[in-house]
Amino acid sequence: MTSAQTWIITGANRGLGRALTEAALDRGHAVVATVRNAHSLPAHDRLTVIDLDVRDRRATRDAIARAVDELGRIDVLVNNAGYGLIGAAEEVSEEDARAIIDTNLLGPLWLSQAVIPIMRGHGGGHIVQISSVGAVGTMPMLGLYNATKWGLEAFSEAMAAEVERFGIRVSLIEPGQLATEWAGSSMRFSAPSPTYDAQRVEIFGTADVPWPPNADSAGGTSTEEAAAAILEHVARSEDQRLRVLVGDDAPEQVHAAWERRRLDYARDPRFPG
Repeated sequence: MTSAQTWIITGANRGLGRALTEAALDRGHAVVATVRNAHSLPAHDRLTVIDLDVRDRRATRDAIARAVDELGRIDVLVNNAGYGLIGAAEEVSEEDARAIIDTNLLGPLWLSQAVIPIMRGHGGGHIVQISSVGAVGTMPMLGLYNATKWGLEAFSEAMAAEVERFGIRVSLIEPGQLATEWAGSSMRFSAPSPTYDAQRVEIFGTADVPWPPNADSAGGTSTEEAAAAILEHVARSEDQRLRVLVGDDAPEQVHAAWERRRLDYARDPRFPG
C-alpha cells in the first residue's frame, strides 16, 4: 500500500480520466480534477475540482498554483485531457489542426512546465502522459490525432531524461482499445470530401460523419481496468519503463506498427539486418 499522494488529473469528468480520479480517491489519494465547464463528479472530501482549459498556458499555471496553495504539493500529474479527430490530411482545416494540437500536445506541455518546478522543489514526482498505441503507428483518417500523440511522446521522452536527475519520473501510457466514449462524444470530425468516401466506408463501414452522438467503442479494456494498471505502475517505483502498454490488444498493435516501420526501413540496403 502506497502512502497518500496528491494527484492532478486533467479531463477528469468522463472516460479514463474519471476512472483514474475514482481509483485514486479509493486508494486514499487527494485528487485535483480538472474539467471543462459543467461536470458530474461526486463530492468527496479529498477531491478538488477546477475548471480548466488546458490550451490556456496561463490558466494551467494558475491551476497548478491553486492546487499547491490548497494541498501543499503535487506528487502525480496525469495529462489525460484530449480527443480524437477524423479527417484525411487534405480535409483537415486550420481550425481543426490548431485545436487538436493545442489540446492534445501543447496542453500536456504547459502543465508539465508548470509542475516540474513544484516537483523539483519537493525532491520528486511523477508525470503521467496518456498517449496511445496510435503514437507508434498511424491510421488513415486519424493522421492529426496520431501526430499529436507522436509529438507528445517525442517531447516526453526528451523531458524524461532532463528531469530524471531531480527525482521526477515520466511515463507514457499507451492504451489499446478502451471501452469509452472516445469514438462518440470525444470524437470530432473535419468537413468530409466525397473524394475520401470510399476509404471511409472501407475503414469505418460508413461514409457518414459525424457518427451518432451516442456511439461508443465496441468492446476494449474497461476504463476501470486501465486505471488500475496505471495506478499500479505509479505505485511501483522500481518500474522504470518509459512506455507502459495498457490493454490486452496493445502489445500486438504496437508490434504490428513497429514491424511495418522496420520493413519500410529495410528497403534501404544500408539498413542493418
